[in-house]
Amino acid sequence: MSETPNPQIKEINISQEMRSSFLDYAMSVIVSRALPDVRDGLKPVHRRILYAMHDLGIHADKPYKKSARIVGDVIGKYHPHGDSAVYETMVRMAQDFNYRYMLVDGHGNFGSVDGDSAAAMRYTESRMSKISMELLRDLNKDTIDYQDNYDGEEREPVVLPARFPNLLVNGTTGIAVGMATNIPPHQLGEVIDGVLAITRDPEITIPELMEIIPGPDFPTAGLILGRSGIRKAYETGRGSITLRAKVEIEQKSNGKEVIIVKELPYQVNKARLVEKIAELARDKKIEGITDLRDESDRKGMRIVIEVRKDANANVLLNNLYKQTSLQTSFGINTLALVNGHPKVLNLKQCLVHYLDHQKVVIRRRTEFELRKAEARAHILQGLRIALDNLDAVITLIRNSQTTDIAREGLMTQFNLSEKQAQAILDMRLQRLTGLEREKIEDEYQSLMNLIAELKAILADEEKILEIIREELLEIKERFNDKRRTEIVAGGIENIEDEDLIPRENIVISLTHNGYIKRLPVSTYRAQRRGGRGIQGMGTNEDDFVEHLITTSTHDTILFFTNKGKVYRSKGYEIPEFSRTAKGLPIINLLGIEKGEWVNAIIPVEEFVDDWSLFFTTKEGISKRSPLTSFANIRNNGLIALSLREDDELISVRLTDGSKHMIIGTKNGMLIHFPETDVRSMGRTATGVKGITLDPGDEVVGMEVLEEDNDVLIVTKNGYGKRTPASEYRIQGRGGKGIKTCHVTEKNGNLVSMRAVTGEEDLMLITTGGVLIRMDVAGISKMGRNTQGVKLISMKESENEFVATVAKVEKEEEEVQENETNGEIEGTSSEETTNETTTENEE
Repeated sequence: MSETPNPQIKEINISQEMRSSFLDYAMSVIVSRALPDVRDGLKPVHRRILYAMHDLGIHADKPYKKSARIVGDVIGKYHPHGDSAVYETMVRMAQDFNYRYMLVDGHGNFGSVDGDSAAAMRYTESRMSKISMELLRDLNKDTIDYQDNYDGEEREPVVLPARFPNLLVNGTTGIAVGMATNIPPHQLGEVIDGVLAITRDPEITIPELMEIIPGPDFPTAGLILGRSGIRKAYETGRGSITLRAKVEIEQKSNGKEVIIVKELPYQVNKARLVEKIAELARDKKIEGITDLRDESDRKGMRIVIEVRKDANANVLLNNLYKQTSLQTSFGINTLALVNGHPKVLNLKQCLVHYLDHQKVVIRRRTEFELRKAEARAHILQGLRIALDNLDAVITLIRNSQTTDIAREGLMTQFNLSEKQAQAILDMRLQRLTGLEREKIEDEYQSLMNLIAELKAILADEEKILEIIREELLEIKERFNDKRRTEIVAGGIENIEDEDLIPRENIVISLTHNGYIKRLPVSTYRAQRRGGRGIQGMGTNEDDFVEHLITTSTHDTILFFTNKGKVYRSKGYEIPEFSRTAKGLPIINLLGIEKGEWVNAIIPVEEFVDDWSLFFTTKEGISKRSPLTSFANIRNNGLIALSLREDDELISVRLTDGSKHMIIGTKNGMLIHFPETDVRSMGRTATGVKGITLDPGDEVVGMEVLEEDNDVLIVTKNGYGKRTPASEYRIQGRGGKGIKTCHVTEKNGNLVSMRAVTGEEDLMLITTGGVLIRMDVAGISKMGRNTQGVKLISMKESENEFVATVAKVEKEEEEVQENETNGEIEGTSSEETTNETTTENEE
């Protein structure tokens, strides 16, 4: 027995149903919710809020009404969505930090730039703002089309007349399905001038328009860095601009500097910004902040950041820009509905579509006024006929039995229309006086002049354009204000003029925990081998100096990290500190990530084609890449080589293509091969095997070896020696190498291997932060298979050992002068307003 099919159940293909339903939903979101109309710059919810307020008579010159009443009207008549969504939209329209020109005049608590929510809608009151009245002006003159509301019981406007270009003036943001819009606000007068320019020259170019509209103008002011992003957005409809807070650096009487934040980038939450700065200071990701206060009041914004006396306010500020929303980017996507279809628009297209809309509005308004004038003139024409035949008209009306008979008689006898005949019947007797007859004649003549003028407007588009110009200029005169956001040349304020900075040799030190500083080379003087050394810098108990290099203030310095990334800076950009200061955290200067540290530093005077960088990793992998591949490095760094799992970059050296390379390992092995054994590779290549390692061994150094060089090794317990290069035969890359040091418990594993000529000084740094400088020529020459001699005395009780070794240029004058018993007065130098840099010796 078969079941009777249920007529209420329909079988459908679920795939087709999902596809069609989702497309319907997507189009509804795109057209009816998320995207603005290019003509009035409003989404449906904004348009409905303004129309509901207009319909309720809550105009700018009328008393405020409860926000709840307005929201109720909007969702009851036009917008069948949640009341909170409508109220939040209305709140934004009343916030002076969100809208460049507010469309709602709010009374009560409408939130703050700190992210505070507005009071509930039962407490706040609202009305239309004066400028929003201009969006609805002439609404009742048939200037736009109407459509049924969601239930067909009301009518709502499809678009508003929009007597000013609101799309650009207030901007908008919205996320639809598969697309989004993000249009920044602009200055009213500039946008109006742009429309006026198009009315005078329809062929005007976007670069010419940019002379009139230089860029967005945000309600919270601030700075826009550079014009390239603006130009791209205006030419293509898409682009990104960098926004920065407006900041001043003041100096207090005690010499301390104070950073004052007076304006924020658009849509930045001030309270969260202050919390973020406090968090960075607490976690020591940014150092140098001693106090942080929000002193904002009704007079304006003021965030005070007090800077430690030995810190540099400009460097600190640059790091705040990098790590907080004091600097943000605004992605422009000028997507709007054009004839009901989403379209990405450039600047000129936005203005042209608005102008076309205004032409339609003016034409329809003129046609409406013409119809109204012609209808009135038609009535007056009938009244004039009646007055000219007054006795006959009176006689006809008096002899007629009914009104209908009188009307028919007037129409027949005087060739009048029904409306004219009815107007004569409705005319009061007082209109028969001479003065009233004169008024009728005057009104008729003025109407005929008006009709002629209106017809002339409709016949000549230039007259329509002239009306648009006059009305836009009137709005500009009433509502224009000064530009708030300043457009500055991108990054120029952070670039220092190298010609003003003296070229001098400097020492750059970087500790294991990432503190960097620069000092003049003359700070250190040579001592005899075996001395105790001097305190080279202040360190924490768990920190020690890891890199010490010499370079010039004008050299470009490449920083290579264990993760295989490279960063760049200038020598003069590294802050100068006193000899005993620990320096500045390198994360405040470079975009180094967590778990990443600098393993090699290369100074480059000039990027030339013939030079290469030679890389070696802990696992013995080597690579050679052209130096020019590293000429352009972003702020957040570049990949210098691709590392295999669990491998790290150990060393990088600058070569000219004709050098020999040596690689030394922890267990005292060394391999010597021509650099040409490693072919030149791209920047992101992994490399090839440079040395084969025994289990548990790892690379501790890689150097360029010249013919007259010695190989200098230093062990963990402070032993060292020099061995002539001739004792190391050339092998092919990838072998195990030969022994360079006899490793024992007494001298410890190798910590460093260097190629030296004997004309350098050597700096040894211990884990206790003790530094000693000695003449390399004073270090004994020994055979390969020896353990070396003691170079530095260390405190065994404190478990002290050699951390790192660096070569520095010999300072002849210092060797000759001021030799005391192992102590020296370091030249203290004040901090400069500069940023990062260092060279290549580890």
